[in-house]
Amino acid sequence: MRTRLRAPALVALTLAPLGACAGGPAREVTPPEARASAPARAPASATPRFEHFSLRSARLSEFSGREVRFEATVLTPPDYDPARGWAAHYVVHGFGSSALRTGMGYGGDALDRHAEGVAPPLVRVYLDANHPLGHHVFADSANTGPWGAALVEELLPAIEARYGAIAEPRARFVSGHSSGGWSSLWLQVEYPAVFGGAWSLAPDPVDFRDFCNVDLYRFESMYQGTDGQPIPLVRGDADAAMTLRAFVEHERQDAPPGQRVFDSFDAVFSPRGPDGQPRRLFDRDSGRVDHEVAEAWRRYDIRDKLRREWSARGPLLRGKLHVFVGTEDTYHLEGAVKLLADELAALGSDAEIVLVPGRDHVDLFAPHPELYPRGLLGRVEDEMWASFVGARARE
Repeated sequence: MRTRLRAPALVALTLAPLGACAGGPAREVTPPEARASAPARAPASATPRFEHFSLRSARLSEFSGREVRFEATVLTPPDYDPARGWAAHYVVHGFGSSALRTGMGYGGDALDRHAEGVAPPLVRVYLDANHPLGHHVFADSANTGPWGAALVEELLPAIEARYGAIAEPRARFVSGHSSGGWSSLWLQVEYPAVFGGAWSLAPDPVDFRDFCNVDLYRFESMYQGTDGQPIPLVRGDADAAMTLRAFVEHERQDAPPGQRVFDSFDAVFSPRGPDGQPRRLFDRDSGRVDHEVAEAWRRYDIRDKLRREWSARGPLLRGKLHVFVGTEDTYHLEGAVKLLADELAALGSDAEIVLVPGRDHVDLFAPHPELYPRGLLGRVEDEMWASFVGARARE
């Protein structure tokens, strides 16, 4: 779903351009064509420094038949020297945002905490997840391409080569909000031995039995519940509240192709149709669900995936799953998180699932007197740092 960022801190920023870089192999399955010389090391800097990072992806370019690049905004910490070795925090933005906007917003928050002397020394990598069809969520897809595999096999090695990030799971952390919250949790679950922890904030539906108030496997319509009532999507006062039908109609009228949330879901989760386009989960006029498509979406149902594959993935996910959502989420996303929490509890997981009373999709980040007095981003990075330091102490 869509996300909004607070204004960045008032600081002097230097955005240094970086030309095309190429990454080395991350694991044995990396194809030979993805292997190339490592990028030059980033310069040392006494003060925090923003830099634009761009990398051609061999995998994604081959899939698309055109050049496709990773784009990111990177923030190095104070007293940065790439030779020291650093833990890295990878951040995925929400629908409608970008790496640059997230870097300026979240990065501004990090700079405020550095100025106060309370921010951990992390290399922060604000990833761009925009695609002509919407938000690719870093999942491998029949329509948008192998974004997850390319990130692991191409981008991570290139970031680690340039910025001196430690090329081990204990030093790789991922977070995100909204669609980025789903992305971060998906990356951790799909690649449990690559990342050392995911902090998923108000994620898009993580259990498709509650996909914005719709059970995709049982409901016949996205617009009308089994009780015959319209399905609500957006919480708010009388002027802001919106049904799912109204939301879709609003997007069809006012949002251009590539900027429509439910089209973006189709692009990632659906199989490709005979016309070469993503198959639609539901008819936009009637709301009728295509259950063949819904069953194909099951592959991306994080709760269902964990249930099916827990014996293999569970041991590798110990201590790595963290999900935060407001109990009054603007898009009713807390419902799917509750179902995920129940499943994880039944599986014996130690996942950290935090339901923040009274918070919605945006004010989730504001300081909470008991849960995170310095703001949610501060708690997330403090927990990342504690995980990294703990792993280092056990070496």
